[in-house]
Formats: sequence, structure tokens, C-alpha cells
Amino acid sequence: MTVRPADAPAACAHLAPVEVPDPAALPHLQQLCDLADPYTTGPAADALFAAAMAETNAWHAQRSPFLRSLLDGPAETPAPTVGADIRTPLVHANFFKRHEVLSIPREEVFLHLTSSGTTGQKSQMFFDTWTIRSAQRMVARIFDHYGWTTPDRPVNYLLYSYEPAPQLKLGTSFTDNYLCDFAPANRTAHALRHTGSGHEFDVHGCIAALQRYADEGLPVRILGFPAFLHFTLERMRALGLPPLQLPADSLVLLGGGWKGHTDRQIGKDEFYAAVTEQLGIPSDRIRDTFGSVEHCVPYIECGHHRLHVPVWSRAAVRDTRTLEPLPYGEPGFLHLVSPYITSVPAQSVVMGDMASLHPAQECPCPLATPWFTVHGRAGISRNRTCAAAAAELLKGMS
Repeated sequence: MTVRPADAPAACAHLAPVEVPDPAALPHLQQLCDLADPYTTGPAADALFAAAMAETNAWHAQRSPFLRSLLDGPAETPAPTVGADIRTPLVHANFFKRHEVLSIPREEVFLHLTSSGTTGQKSQMFFDTWTIRSAQRMVARIFDHYGWTTPDRPVNYLLYSYEPAPQLKLGTSFTDNYLCDFAPANRTAHALRHTGSGHEFDVHGCIAALQRYADEGLPVRILGFPAFLHFTLERMRALGLPPLQLPADSLVLLGGGWKGHTDRQIGKDEFYAAVTEQLGIPSDRIRDTFGSVEHCVPYIECGHHRLHVPVWSRAAVRDTRTLEPLPYGEPGFLHLVSPYITSVPAQSVVMGDMASLHPAQECPCPLATPWFTVHGRAGISRNRTCAAAAAELLKGMS
């Protein structure tokens, strides 16, 4: 177990103002990312989003021959859920696994992250200060929206992600450690322990940490890959261990999906019910998330477990054969659009995930933005993600 002393979280710092690289060229992008309500809607927000996208497209067209060629070519069919007049050049996420395309000088790169584990193709994504800080501020505002920023109350963390190690640049490790900034850490345990030559899943260490946390009585925050939490709960049942009662204000925030380990995936309702039964955490404190190193806008489930689209982005679903936009409810490639990124021309990314988009009124929560359901990865590919690489660590375990 890695133990850190309690200290004041940095969440307030993540809400601090951050300026776009060129205020004269990107004034509407600044205004859009300065919106404090993560789920505000209406004509004014839509007009601001369209103006910010136009600025970002122009920004990348001036700096990236690749993006300029897309904008100079035939226009893609606009998606109504994004905006009829908004250009959204279609770039598949896999493009970034084979190409490094920057819109800034290398000396302005503030952070370099990759999307996969120790083997397989990796997305190489580069961030300037504006891009990464604006994405972090989005997370901070969503945490504030749900009341998850608790600077005066320490918590114990169990991170189902990679323990930090020299040269580790995985986006999931960066994200999960960043999420520890919203409540001061009493103790922190990592499930994927660094061995000196890689990482190993420490299932017994996870069980011991949960038992110790239950005895201490502080809220617990469990973050990371759902497959590893599922495996921990399975092992607890196999060992005949009694359920634990973690404090009701504990929080489970999952991310990374079950990719590479779908043979053991169970339904979300069954999984969440097991977490509640064995750890005592209520359903509305168990949330899944969606995001990627290619598109860092955070999508976090509401209390009814829907992935609502925040104000800083728009979502569409496109036909897997024609890439034409599909109506609500029909599955296809998930297409995510946001002007926030100035470092790489990834403002309009077609993901490898199959999803369906739904109108706000189909969710009983009060949020007024559309939401999407992820149905899994499209097809069979050699490309691997962080979760796929992590799932390798589960092989041979029962």
C-alpha cells in the first residue's frame, strides 16, 4: 500500500482561470470553457459552441496541413445534435495511434500521454497548458456540480489503476491520480503495483485495504478499471468474507471499461448491486465515466447512470459503413466534438466505440443535455487500450 498524509486538495487550483493561447484568435473558445455550469443548455450556449468550433478549426487549419486538407475537402454530413452549420472533420481515434500531428511547436508541449499499456499500438497525444488545464477544470466543475469536492474531509483511496512509476505516461494513471485532488487523502492504495519491470494486480492487497478502510470509518473513494473491482468482489465471495459497510458518502468512480476482458463482464445493474451488497455503497454513489486520451472531455454518469454530454462538447452517432449521422437510439460509431483542444487537431474524433445517443427527456434526472450509452468496441482490432493491457494482468487468476 502507498500511504500519503492528509493534505489540502488542489481542487480550487483546478477551478482557477486559464487563458487560451491566443485571446485575439480564440475569444469564443475562452468564453465557452469559462462556463461554470457543466450542463447548461439553450440557444446562447449553442451559438457560443458554434463560434468556438469555428475558431478552433481555423486555429488548426493555420498550423496543421493535415487538418487544413480535411477542411478544404468535401464537407462531412453535419450531425443535427452537433449543429447544422458546424464543420466537424471526421478523424478516427485510430489515426492518433499511427501519427503524431501537432498544432503547436514541440517546445510548447506541457504533457505527453499515451493510451495503451506495455504492448500494442499507442495513441500519442500532446497537450499544451491550456488544453490540459481546461480539461481538468471541466472535471472540477462536474465534481462541484455533484458535491464531490470535500476539502475539509479526508478520504481513503483505492485506485484500480497503475501505481506511478518512472516514465509511466498512461492517461488512465494520470487521470486517476488527478481525481485524488478533490478530497484530501488519508491513505492511498494502488491495485496495479509497480514491480520494477511492470505492474501486477494485487487482489489481496485490495481486499486488505478495503477491510482496513471499513474499520477506520472514513469515506472511501474507489477509482479506476471496473474489471479489477469486479474481480476483487469475486475473490471476497470465493474466500467467504462477509460484506463490508463502507460509509454511505463513499464514492465509486469507474473508467476504462472492460475492454480486453469482456468474457467476464457482467451487466451494469448486476455489477452495481454487487458493489452495494458487498461494500455498502448506495447505487447513486456508483458512477461510470467515459473519456479517452484522444478526447479528454469528461463524461460522468448522473444518478440514474446516464452519460450526459456537458456544455463544452457535443455528441453524435455515425453509421459504421457510411459515417452518416444516425437518429437517436440507433447504434453506430460514437462521434465526439469539442473545440477545447489547441495542441492537436482532435476537435472532432470518431471513436472506435459503438454507442447510441438519447434525448435528455429519456433520463429521469434533471439534466437537460443528451446522453449516450456505450455498447462496446466496434469489430476486432489489434489496437489495444489501457484496459486491454491491464486485463492481461488478470489472466490465469480465478
